[in-house]
Amino acid sequence: MSEHHGVVVVGFGPCGAVAAAMLGQAGFGVLAVDRATEVYDKPRAIALDHEIMRLFDGMGVAEAVLPHTAPFPPSDHFGADGDLIRRIDMVPEPYPMGFVPTMTFSQPPVEAALRAHAVATPGVTVELGTGVVGIAQDDARVTLRLRHGDAELIVTADHVVACDGASSFVRRALGIGFEDLEFDEPWLVVDLRVSEAGLARLPAVAAQFCEPARPITYIVGPGNHRRFEIMLNEGEDPQAMQREEAVWKLLARWLRPGDAELWRAASYRFHALVAREWRRGRVFLAGDAAHQQPPFIGQGMCQGLRDVANLAWKLAAVRDGAAPALLDSYGEERRRHVRTLTTRIKAIGRQICERDPAAARARDAALRAQGGGRAPVVTRQEIVPPLETGFRASVGHPALGTLFPQPWVRRGEGWDLLDRVTGGGWRVFRAADFASRKYEEREGVAAAWFARHGIGAVIVRPDHYVWGVADDRATLDALLA
Repeated sequence: MSEHHGVVVVGFGPCGAVAAAMLGQAGFGVLAVDRATEVYDKPRAIALDHEIMRLFDGMGVAEAVLPHTAPFPPSDHFGADGDLIRRIDMVPEPYPMGFVPTMTFSQPPVEAALRAHAVATPGVTVELGTGVVGIAQDDARVTLRLRHGDAELIVTADHVVACDGASSFVRRALGIGFEDLEFDEPWLVVDLRVSEAGLARLPAVAAQFCEPARPITYIVGPGNHRRFEIMLNEGEDPQAMQREEAVWKLLARWLRPGDAELWRAASYRFHALVAREWRRGRVFLAGDAAHQQPPFIGQGMCQGLRDVANLAWKLAAVRDGAAPALLDSYGEERRRHVRTLTTRIKAIGRQICERDPAAARARDAALRAQGGGRAPVVTRQEIVPPLETGFRASVGHPALGTLFPQPWVRRGEGWDLLDRVTGGGWRVFRAADFASRKYEEREGVAAAWFARHGIGAVIVRPDHYVWGVADDRATLDALLA
């Protein structure tokens, strides 16, 4: 490997692989390093959303990922007495981003596809079996000491993106601490490959059993992959509970050992943590190095991929002449977004994890009251917030910081997604564009979006978030200037 790189990406999991590919596609010379030499062969993350699939499509890797996904079915929440108390679903068709709004996926083949895409990207060098053991920086560059086997070597970089996980060496070496949002609960995560006979005994949709005796989550993965997340009780040994015989006892309500292959059983503590700093000089934290959240709506990996998508275009913009202060908006935007979403996830988690029977029944009654006597329906998409601060036009409007939709539009004799027609980068769209043949829509998604927000034009950032809105040409020209 060469001595100096535009960006060094530390960690080559999903976030690191996407960061390396996006930065390579933006023209950076990238070095990605990871201590591991192979993709971990068991599932960890299990959910993606339409924003992330739109990102993959823009990178050119969506077709490699989609075969390993499945639509995320509704999640039925059952209360203390087994009654339905809430349903979390996805927004109905026509889908606003052009993809199924929420998907489950199998991480090992998806991670392998993301890595292969990064490796094939010009300008990207990948060194596996290589860890960072020292880091220092000055105003001009970052110096990294790397270890590969018994050998050590020094490389420098203009910037470093640390995607090296929850126990991040880079974060610890910089002395960056976490803000604790006060969620710390022991859970057992069980992944299974289930037989046809076993599938017939399982719920048809995802489920959340909010039972005080032991809350349990059930997730429908692609194919015959099914996941149970089981809260551990006080006094239970997490290591002992992940042994096979203990797992089958916990699953006996649904499955017997002959019904499924035990793919993975791992004990975790679900946390809600957000790094106090996301940037230290030329070094940026992303993914689990910057935040950890409970998994109750499947946003953990999505959050990390939003991080690197936000950072990649800003690094390229500053390289190409934008004010260096633009990079400060990365931590400002992402920390606020992650904190807001994690707070919402934590609130759902607190409801799920209620262990007091009387309080659980009061929770059930309150949720049914919200639904007018029936279980309310909430979409996963409304739980995810817009960008609430950061690099946006100063004009106050509810559309600012939201994702601009991606309709299917006419292309030749057929239909294609808007991003594929326009390309990436900054874009300006007018309501009139979608009422004319410029962008003839198949389902009216963008036209409905403009009508709902009552605006005439919009300026969209490279990461598809709305930067500015205008009602007339003079306002639009001023914003463009």
